[in-house]
Amino acid sequence: MAPDSDRRIASLDAVPADTTYLVTLRNGDDDPREAVLVRTDDGVAGWLNYCRHLLDVRLDKGSGAPMRDGELVCANHGAYFEADTGYCTFGPCEGATLEPVDVSVADGDVYLTDDDYAFVETGGIDDGSEGPSPTSNFEF
Repeated sequence: MAPDSDRRIASLDAVPADTTYLVTLRNGDDDPREAVLVRTDDGVAGWLNYCRHLLDVRLDKGSGAPMRDGELVCANHGAYFEADTGYCTFGPCEGATLEPVDVSVADGDVYLTDDDYAFVETGGIDDGSEGPSPTSNFEF
């Protein structure tokens, strides 16, 4: 069975190996949600774009989340999450797991296979803010 073109998120080549690929999804009639795609040894994994320590802290703030040795890093808290399982191996939320978004790779493209979500667009939600979030570690 051919993949549903309406569920196509991006080409596999667009998902970088050393950071994340940010997309916007919608869960039914709810507000849009951000998700990140990350490369894994087996292909690509998808996760909702928030740290499990504080749910208003985005992992990818628009330019890719930091990654180190195959793990996503929360720049605010220093938490580490395995790219393939979402499991937090270090930090204030150690033992927690990122919320998954089911994706698959077929014919060189990444597809949303999670029936709970619909693909909206590439990139994050435009919330109108121009500067660091209130949870940013930047000081002025």
